[in-house]
Amino acid sequence: MPNFDENTLRIMRRNVLLGMWAAKKLGLVGESADAYSTDLGMRAFDYCDVASKIREDFNAAGVVESDEEIRRVMNESWLQASSGNRTGDARDGAMVQIVRNLVLK
Repeated sequence: MPNFDENTLRIMRRNVLLGMWAAKKLGLVGESADAYSTDLGMRAFDYCDVASKIREDFNAAGVVESDEEIRRVMNESWLQASSGNRTGDARDGAMVQIVRNLVLK
């Protein structure tokens, strides 16, 4: 089992949160949204790589969203991942499971 440090886990959590937001914008729901979020969680941890992936996906799907908004949500997700704040809805359980699955791979 991989051993991730705390910062890596925060980045993974940020990417999963960001992936949930992007999946909603892309019209993905259920397993498709979970798969998209998981994929983003496992992506290269470079800030620009993740933002570029979302930009590409939005462009391909015709989703109109500014780069500034993507960065804002990315930063907000980082703060949420760093503070451990939870939204209190069903997505929290899904996110915990996604991060656990990433850690166990």
